[in-house]
Amino acid sequence: WGLMLVLSVAIYGSHAPLLTLCKVDGMIPFSSTSVVVLVELTKLMFSLLFLLTWNRELLGVAVSWRYVAPFALSALLYAANNNLVVHMQLFMDPSTYQVLSNLKIVSTALLYSLFLRQRLSMRKWLALFLLVAAGVSYSCGGLQDPGSPSKMQLHITLVGLLLISVYCLISGLSAVYTEAILKTQALPLNLQNLFLYFFGVLLNLIGYFWSSTEGSFLEGFSSWVLVIVVSQALNGLIMSVVMKHSSNITRLFVISCSILVNALLSVTLFSLQLTLLFFVAVSCIGLAVHLYYGVT
Repeated sequence: WGLMLVLSVAIYGSHAPLLTLCKVDGMIPFSSTSVVVLVELTKLMFSLLFLLTWNRELLGVAVSWRYVAPFALSALLYAANNNLVVHMQLFMDPSTYQVLSNLKIVSTALLYSLFLRQRLSMRKWLALFLLVAAGVSYSCGGLQDPGSPSKMQLHITLVGLLLISVYCLISGLSAVYTEAILKTQALPLNLQNLFLYFFGVLLNLIGYFWSSTEGSFLEGFSSWVLVIVVSQALNGLIMSVVMKHSSNITRLFVISCSILVNALLSVTLFSLQLTLLFFVAVSCIGLAVHLYYGVT
């Protein structure tokens, strides 16, 4: 468990900087839909491999469509969100995306509490709001350009604000809905993932051909794009384990802790400097973890 969660933190935190490394003249040179299709296809292949390895006896078993169909809606929500993740980078800088995406904490926690009927105590709500506070602290100047005398400014357009709001809402809805399906069905996770990612590949392929441009499927790809595809596929599989055997709240803590990785990579790759507000954010995250998991 510990290794999976640490790896997921690293993947979440490195996603935005990796996308920045892919940019050419400030623009993303590849099709976001192509990347999403490849991520879903990679997850589907891994799920099939795991099924053949650990659940081979299920290959000849007929499964009712009432178990399969619910994953179509889940895949549809994820397809919309995964495309937004890449497209949003055009309207904001990586650090802004990383920070504002923490609004998923509020939307996911509310939907988790309402639809899964999981009552959260005041102490746990306080912990979740501390995670939000950590994101706010980070956004107010957790990182600073050493060449600029002023505090680091957030770069986001009005369209970016709209997209991040829609992203957070759909993210919470898709996560809570998927958790409900995974936990209510008495099926092995590898088989459930196979259903989910089959629809994911199908829907994203439709999206690709619907918005197909003049360029080829792999146009603008580089080694960094390959790293993004593999890492995001691996993270998707890890999150399915978390939602099946833990909860979306754990996923929220993983996302918040990824601020540490994002900051480290921003300092290393883009020569930004840490400020006092970064350490305030780290303190808020540490206190939130203690309140939610360490106090009985």
